[in-house]
Amino acid sequence: MTVLKKVLATGISACGGGLVLYSLYNQNLEKFKVNASWTTNYTPQVPWDFNWDRRNPESLVKPCKGKEDEARYNAEIANATPTAKRHIILIRHGQYNLDGKSDVEKFLTPIGKEQAAMTGKRLKELGHNYTHLTVSTMTRAKETASIIQGFLPSSVKVTHCSMLEEGAPIPPEPPVGDWRPEPHQFFQDGARIEAAFREHIHRASPKQKEDSYEVIVCHGNVIRFFLCRVLQFPADAWLRISLRHASLSILTILPSGRVVLRSVGDTGHFPPQLLTST
Repeated sequence: MTVLKKVLATGISACGGGLVLYSLYNQNLEKFKVNASWTTNYTPQVPWDFNWDRRNPESLVKPCKGKEDEARYNAEIANATPTAKRHIILIRHGQYNLDGKSDVEKFLTPIGKEQAAMTGKRLKELGHNYTHLTVSTMTRAKETASIIQGFLPSSVKVTHCSMLEEGAPIPPEPPVGDWRPEPHQFFQDGARIEAAFREHIHRASPKQKEDSYEVIVCHGNVIRFFLCRVLQFPADAWLRISLRHASLSILTILPSGRVVLRSVGDTGHFPPQLLTST
């Protein structure tokens, strides 16, 4: 910007009224300020929090107490520093019976089963070395995961987690008129879903030496909330995202704590007749 000012000053001083023009430029300097790229002196509105998962090495090691303590500190930092990536594949359950009164009656429809099978086939075609399959304990999620599991290697470890069940994570902004849970539901569900985020969405352990591909089968509200949290977007923006049944949302958590979102609600492997969201 300083160079630009000098150029303008030199260029306009040779013509009448140049000093007036330069003065006007100075008064409106902020209007000409360019913040178009990280290669400039742009200051981010919200800096990235590298300790978002509370696993940044510096937060896990006692501070260095002086030069005589450097060897200990450096060794502990090295031991606490991850080296592997976690690729997390979040899958919403397939279409289910909306007329069900209880959870067991909210089973997959024939379309939902077909969706789950096509998503399982897609995972197999991607050919990753899957290590974990984590599943919500609700019926529609368990049925979806059971179908998907048939397309994964038998070595994949399967676990179920009740914290991943569907719920109301946080009051959405903007609110919607046709969905207004009671405040106590947000209070209860929000704490549980946040706990699920802390449990499942984080960088790799330092003990993990190879990159992992992990599948989580759960619910639309949970996945949308997870995506906002991991990208450090406003958490109350979760309802602005739409996810189809049995869709793939893929993210990569780097050892440094950076996060790469690779896809959101991908259903490109479905024919049009299988595209459903309610």
